Amino acid sequence: VNGIEIYSMKIDSKITSRFARNVVTSRAVNRGNTHKEVFFDVELPKTAFITNFSMTIDGVTYPGTIKEKEVAKKQYEKAVSKGQTAGLVKASGRKTEKFTVSVNVAAASKVTFELTYEELLKRKFGKYEMFIKVKPKQLVKDFEIEVDIFEPQGITELEAEGTFITNDLQNIIKKTFSEKKGHISFKPTLDQQRTCANCSQSVLDGDFTVKYDVKRTTPNNLQIVNGYFVHFFAPTNLPKLPKNVIFVIDISGSMSGREIEQTREALLKILDDMKEDDFFNFILFGSEVHTWKESLIKATPENLDEARKFVRGIDTEGMTNLHGGIMRGIDMLNAAHEGNIVPKRSASIIIMLTDGQPNVGVFNTEDIQAHVKKAIEGKYPLYNLGFGYGVDYNFLEKMALENKGLARRIYPDSDAALQLQGFYDEVSNPILTDVELNYPENEISDLTKNSFKHFYDGSEIVVAGRFIDSHQNSLTVDVIGEGANDALSYTTQQDAEQTAKAFQEQEYIFGDYIERLWAYLTIEQLLEKRTAATGEEKENLTAEALDLSLKYKFVTPLTSMVVTKPEDHGNQDGVADKPIEGISDPVPAGPQHQQLHCLNVKCSCRTLNLSLYKHQCFAFPVDGDPHFIISVPQKKDAICFNINENPGAVLNLINDPVTGITVNGELIGDKRRNSDAKIQNTYFGKLGIANKHLDLKLTVTPEKITIQNGNEKTGFSWLDSVTLQQEGLTLIINRKKNLVLKMGSSASFVIVLHQVWKKHPLHQDFLGLYTLEGDKLSTQTHGLLGQFFHPIDFTILEIHPGSDPKKPDATMIVKNNELTVTRGWQKDFKRDPEHGVDIPCWFVHNNGAGLIDGVHTDYIVSSLF
Repeated sequence: VNGIEIYSMKIDSKITSRFARNVVTSRAVNRGNTHKEVFFDVELPKTAFITNFSMTIDGVTYPGTIKEKEVAKKQYEKAVSKGQTAGLVKASGRKTEKFTVSVNVAAASKVTFELTYEELLKRKFGKYEMFIKVKPKQLVKDFEIEVDIFEPQGITELEAEGTFITNDLQNIIKKTFSEKKGHISFKPTLDQQRTCANCSQSVLDGDFTVKYDVKRTTPNNLQIVNGYFVHFFAPTNLPKLPKNVIFVIDISGSMSGREIEQTREALLKILDDMKEDDFFNFILFGSEVHTWKESLIKATPENLDEARKFVRGIDTEGMTNLHGGIMRGIDMLNAAHEGNIVPKRSASIIIMLTDGQPNVGVFNTEDIQAHVKKAIEGKYPLYNLGFGYGVDYNFLEKMALENKGLARRIYPDSDAALQLQGFYDEVSNPILTDVELNYPENEISDLTKNSFKHFYDGSEIVVAGRFIDSHQNSLTVDVIGEGANDALSYTTQQDAEQTAKAFQEQEYIFGDYIERLWAYLTIEQLLEKRTAATGEEKENLTAEALDLSLKYKFVTPLTSMVVTKPEDHGNQDGVADKPIEGISDPVPAGPQHQQLHCLNVKCSCRTLNLSLYKHQCFAFPVDGDPHFIISVPQKKDAICFNINENPGAVLNLINDPVTGITVNGELIGDKRRNSDAKIQNTYFGKLGIANKHLDLKLTVTPEKITIQNGNEKTGFSWLDSVTLQQEGLTLIINRKKNLVLKMGSSASFVIVLHQVWKKHPLHQDFLGLYTLEGDKLSTQTHGLLGQFFHPIDFTILEIHPGSDPKKPDATMIVKNNELTVTRGWQKDFKRDPEHGVDIPCWFVHNNGAGLIDGVHTDYIVSSLF
């Protein structure tokens, strides 16, 4: 591709006692006659830590070094100050992080990339699962995946499958296991990789998944190596505990449409899985809090039928009284236990789903956390599900971790209902509560978490630690927990000789794997604790996690990997960081970075009265369907897209359920259709801005401006010069140019009048829209334009020639999507109001598909208000 041939790619995975080390090696050669940029792309699991990376160019190796994040940042910034850095970038998907590095290599030169990452495989639904992202993007002469598994307990089952595996490829997967060892290999030939007999595209694109489980003669398995131990606990064949579940569901206005439909769909499936011994209830919160029943009720067939009717009728209303909803759920669960409504031996959980941030009642997140923690008092776990990207994920995660639960993001895709149901399935079968794993205090130090509120069927508890005396070679452990019928107790003893005997197959073992497993688990749990900690405690947890990350060479949120490249051909150093769920790259502060999002055709910044509004202006010119340009200040770049719709269509541009602001625009066409044009030109001929909290509406056309306050209407002409200020409303009309509108304390809007020659055979007058102070709209703001008021990041890869020699194509990673985009230009009128200046942007095709949430027809509404 583009003169670069990847002639070898090997993914070598070794799994020892659930701890996996993956080494990805890619070899490429520049077949061109000039130096070219070679890319190395790997998607790795979010749960993994990168431990090593190196590039070898013509026999010279350039290693990556792991440093404290601040040290790495200074080194990176020093490189940036010398010139543009190609660097390393990352993009976070649902389950993956993308590691990308590029390097310029001379003609005929070869380069070898090698990336190593490690992770502890978690057990879910009775199986350990490891997935490998496969996407070489071209045919590879020597492609191979090889997996070696060593489990001292013995392997009972082993599966390997791929989302891209056809019937022909299924036979290429070689799989064997016996006793403690398992082996999988996948090595397709060039022809087997092709999408069709004569095609040059590769069929290898998707997930390659390995699943297995181990023998369990007892619930406990202890392993001791070189002064460290790991303890796996997974009892089987125990009766399931009845569960008491409170579903706390956000029904605020922002959940309307597909989100509430998917929530209803998921809840109906969950009701089908309820067992008759379970108790449950629903709490709904919008501006007000509603309950289905006054207390938890048993999941009898009659009650489940009634619940289904209730769920089918759930609809959206109002704002987000999150505090009221969750506190009602906690109070109800507490009352059920105090009143003996639910069985004494049962497992209680609260599952909360929200898509926004609290804005009614108690909306200070720290206060909500404190109230929730005090009310729950550690009695049961809280699971917080954040629907989409409008949530304060950090707040949801802190609150869940403080209450022995966890947070999970639900991605706003077509399978959101399955994601919700999948999470419920993970916690739907508790078999033990209050599980404690006890070790001799005078023998063990640096123990990982050893008490757990619930143990769910099909999962596994893992505890690791270090012996005070590194020469100690035996350990006794006691495990206690509460089961469905009685209290349970397990005692196990293990010595190092038994482990050593089990590990005679040295070729399957990598280094001091138990010590690294302990370090991995310790860092993971320290980072979790750090999320909910403050002050000195947070500083101590940070220092401890950082020391371990540096000692064991893990790229964690506290460290970065610096990659030094050869200095010729414009290469510069790069830095790889580990993304953190819920935290985006911050938008730089300061007036030079304030964004003015403009939606317009042929708009001129000269008309915006910039003495009042000193913001950057981005114009959307040319005759055609509405053009959008989205400024991305941290990239010093922009994204643009068009919407092609018929005259008369009304598009929802901005919708903020918190401030009550809505902006819609109606399209008009040319006076007559241009027979040479493939697509009919359209413009905004009417704009409607409303604030439902203030009962205010503004209707603007190229002929007149109308304000409706309640039942009172006031009209103005574009020939007027007006300054109007009244409660909740500021309106300034600059004669024949523009108007400035502010409703309440939210954003301001500028509507620009574009007048054309009255006798023009095709075109007619139209309007342009600008939003100022977009940061005063809430994080729940959406719409074709409004969704981009939240920070957005993107990555550009693989720039290559397009159909137009002047406009190259590239791959853009944005919102977890991989899009083909084209480099283009739009007019910026702020320097030259008459003719404009071409400014570059990445153009997203097909009505912004993959960039905008959903599809553009989702934003068509029935009327202006």
